[in-house]
Amino acid sequence: MFGSRTLLLTLVLSLVAGSAGRLDAQTPLREVIDGQVRAKWAAEKLTPAKPATDAEFLRRVTIDLVGSIPSYEETIAFLESKEPTKREKLVDRLLEDPRHAQQQADTWDMILFGRFPPGNDADKRLGFQAWLRTQFEKNVPYDELARTILKAEGLSTDGPAMYYVQYKNAPEDATESITQQFLGVQLQCARCHDHPFEEWKQLDFYGMAAFLARLEVVTLNRKGSGTESTFVIGEQEVGDIQFTGPAKDAVAGKKGEPVKPKFLHATALVEPAAKDGKPAKFSNTAPPPKPKFSRKDRLAEWIADPKNPYFTKAIVNRVWGQFMGKGISHPVDNLSPSNPPVMPELMETLAKELIVHKYDLKWLTREIVLSQAYQLSGAGDGEAMPRLYHHSRTRPLSAEELAECWRVASGWTPSGATAAKGAKSERFRPLESGYMLRFFGTPNSGAGDFQGGLQEHLYMNNGPLGSVIGGKGSLSEFVGTASKPVEDRVRRLYLQTLNRPPTAIETEKVSAYLKSGGPAADAVWALITSAEFRFNH
Repeated sequence: MFGSRTLLLTLVLSLVAGSAGRLDAQTPLREVIDGQVRAKWAAEKLTPAKPATDAEFLRRVTIDLVGSIPSYEETIAFLESKEPTKREKLVDRLLEDPRHAQQQADTWDMILFGRFPPGNDADKRLGFQAWLRTQFEKNVPYDELARTILKAEGLSTDGPAMYYVQYKNAPEDATESITQQFLGVQLQCARCHDHPFEEWKQLDFYGMAAFLARLEVVTLNRKGSGTESTFVIGEQEVGDIQFTGPAKDAVAGKKGEPVKPKFLHATALVEPAAKDGKPAKFSNTAPPPKPKFSRKDRLAEWIADPKNPYFTKAIVNRVWGQFMGKGISHPVDNLSPSNPPVMPELMETLAKELIVHKYDLKWLTREIVLSQAYQLSGAGDGEAMPRLYHHSRTRPLSAEELAECWRVASGWTPSGATAAKGAKSERFRPLESGYMLRFFGTPNSGAGDFQGGLQEHLYMNNGPLGSVIGGKGSLSEFVGTASKPVEDRVRRLYLQTLNRPPTAIETEKVSAYLKSGGPAADAVWALITSAEFRFNH
């Protein structure tokens, strides 16, 4: 399946990784990470930031692992604890928290679909989102997860098949996304012409697209507007993608040449000769039969093979970027030669160790967030996304994270029709009616792009935040209770919203405000809409 060039490349990389890897099998990966990162700092004459305080670490790792800030009680318990291993125990607890699976499902839903997926039906994918959450709850190995998504068996309402629904009758679009998301290879330029700066040719692109040319989205049950329809992915026994040459030479009506499937930098697919005949007509009353030979399944097996020179690097780079704020190659979905990793030895080490640990993403996450590199302070030289991780990146929260953080900070608990039920349409009411998730940016897309805009400002000033700030048992109720010492109320205000004690000047000013009769709800609103709250620490 893999060509001689790829086998040679794999052998060389394995030898390099072996020489750059652990000193012994008992050395935790986090220590290897720190050793290699420190060596790079020394070579570049960089002075790293100080370690993050307990308050910084607590807020950062809780948001990163479960998508929300810690509660007031959790904050107090952690900050007051003198236990030397409390950070490690916190990470272990968060990784076992059900919210970790939800956070990962939200992250991967964004990777695989984005805010505005193509097609008319991919925006309604509650079944896929629930299936993703279950995979992370079970800690399914990543290679198995990727293989299952790409094989897309079963009903779309049950999960994986929905992935291809967004690319209905568009194998070229699916090829662009699959190669970026799962391999870190950007082939889009080769769709129209040979890539001007990379090694990819047009036939490389269409050789990959040929694996998907026989797919057909079959509608089994069409629901009304706003509800989820049922689809299944059928695959024909015959049919090839047509190649007509560079786009500049395209001629209307020109018939192209059929292209056979071919793996990147590897051999062409060996498949049985197709029978002569027309494509079958699939019924909308029952799932179509599986073909005797599936190109789609062969592509899934090749992509998720540990010997694939792209697959493992692509996922370790993406996970590193998720928690460190920037990929070793950045953006995380671009591992092209023109975008080399800033720490190639580290990339090789992470890839080698993930294979050894059978693609356990929870294990990899644990090692990264327990590294000293992850636990640096965000106070640094002003570089928003430090190239060599010498201080922590101050990361903007995603819309999903921000909504959950508002809930925890305000003390608001949904009930009845607004109770969290797992699906996004339920989880974020009344904080979201489509507007927030659409316009609060995509800082968890992997590109690191973020630009606050007028939409955010208008939402925080005129949106439904007021409905979650007040009420019985809320933070504003506690802060507004005049019978309690004002310093205690101010301290609770800061610990519950920003997860740190107030400074002396903050205590003085907010105490004076509350003593003068200023509304407690306004004090809560001021902190949860502040720039400090909008970002992690």
